Amino acid sequence: MNILDLDRRHVWHPFTQAQTAPDPIPIASAQGIRLYAEDGREFLDLISSWWVNIHGHAHPTIAAAIARQAHTLEQVIFAGFTHQPAAQLAHELVQRLPVGLTRVFFSDDGSTAVEVALKMALQYWRNHGETQRTRFLAFEGGYHGDTVGAMSAGKGCGFFDTYGSLLFEVGLLPFPETWDGDTAVAAKEQAALAQLDAYLADHGETLAAVIMEPLVQGSAGMRMCRPEFLQALAARLRKAGILLIFDEVMTGFGRTGDMFASLKAQVTPDIICLSKGLTAGFLPMSVTVASEAIYAAFLGESFDRALVHGHSFTANSLGCAAALASLQVFADEQTLAKLPRIERWQRQGLATLARHPLVQRVRVTGTVAAFDVVTEDAGYTSAIGAQLKAFFHERGLLLRPLGNVVYVLPPYCVTEAELKQAYDVILEGLNSL
Repeated sequence: MNILDLDRRHVWHPFTQAQTAPDPIPIASAQGIRLYAEDGREFLDLISSWWVNIHGHAHPTIAAAIARQAHTLEQVIFAGFTHQPAAQLAHELVQRLPVGLTRVFFSDDGSTAVEVALKMALQYWRNHGETQRTRFLAFEGGYHGDTVGAMSAGKGCGFFDTYGSLLFEVGLLPFPETWDGDTAVAAKEQAALAQLDAYLADHGETLAAVIMEPLVQGSAGMRMCRPEFLQALAARLRKAGILLIFDEVMTGFGRTGDMFASLKAQVTPDIICLSKGLTAGFLPMSVTVASEAIYAAFLGESFDRALVHGHSFTANSLGCAAALASLQVFADEQTLAKLPRIERWQRQGLATLARHPLVQRVRVTGTVAAFDVVTEDAGYTSAIGAQLKAFFHERGLLLRPLGNVVYVLPPYCVTEAELKQAYDVILEGLNSL
C-alpha cells in the first residue's frame, strides 16, 4: 500500500476539509529551501513549512547536534531534574531577549506557551491577593493557538465559533492594521488607544493582562501595525499596572527583521511566548519567558503559590539541543545581517505586483511580505486562496494563501533568484484569475 493509500485510510489533516480537498503531496526529503516530492517534483518552501523553518531544511549543524544529544540523553522528567541543554538554552535566550525577561518556562508548542502565559498572569495577581483580576484583553484578528485558553484569547480571529461554549470572556480591541501608503494609520491607532483607555476606565481594576501578536498578526492575514502603536500601548499599560503578554510564536527569531519583534519595537513585555523558529523547525518546543517580578510572585512556603503546569516532554533535551544549535547558526552564518537583504528583495518583488489591478494593501515587515487580492469574497474562506494555491503548487511553489491574502515568508537561506522566481510565478497566478 502506498503513502497516499495509507494517508487516505488513516490520517486526519489539520485545517483541511477532507471531503473536498485534493490529495496531499507526499514529500520524500528536503534540503535548504527545497522540498522533494515522492514523484520527483521540487517545491520552493516559501512559507517556511508553516513558519517554523528559519535556516533551511536539514541544516547539518542542527541535525548533527540532535544526533549527538540522542546518544547522550533523549529525555528526563523536568520536575525535580535538569540538564545542560535546558539550562544553557534558558541562559542563551535570556541574553538575546529584551532586558528584564529572565525566567524561562518550557512547554511543547505555541498554543501551550500561550496557555502558560495566561495562567502566569492570572495567578500572579492571585498570589498578590488581587483575586478580582480575572479579565483578559486581546485584539480583533489575533490568533494564539487552538487550545481552550488560546482560543479564548484568539476569539477575534473568527476560527472558533464552533467552540464558543468552551471559551471564557475576553475583551477585544481593534487592531490598527496598516500597509504601504496608508494615510489613515495614525487615526486608527488613536481610535484603538481610545478604546483601550475606555476599557481601562471601566475594567482596569479587574484586568489581568493584555495579549497580542506584536507587529504582525499571522493567521489573520499578515496584518501589520507600527512600532509606535506598541510603544503607546505599553506605556498605558505600564501606567495602569497591567501585564503585557507578547505572543511571538511567529514573529520571534528574526521574522520581523530583528531577533524579536519586541526588540524591533523597543517594547519589553512582562511575558513573552516563543515557539516555531525556536528549534528551526526540527522539533516541537516552546518557551514562556517572564520577568523576575512575575517569577518572584510564585515563591513561598506553600505549594498553592507554585505554577502547577507541566508537560511530559517539558524541556526535552533533543529540542533544547536543536534550539542551541539554531542559535549557533545565527552566529556562524551572521543570519541577522541577511535579513535586511531579504526585506529589500521582498520589496522589489512587491513593487512590480503593486501595479497589478488585483493587488492592494501591499505590506512588509522584516522578512514577511503580503498583499490582498481584490475579490468579492474576501476573507479566510475566499475561493481565490484555494485557486491560487493550486496554481502555485503546479509551478513548484509552496505558497499557502490565507484566503485572499498572499504572503511570502521564506527561510533565511533564500536567494535573490529564488525570490524573483517566486514573484514571477505570483504575477502569473494573478494574471490567471
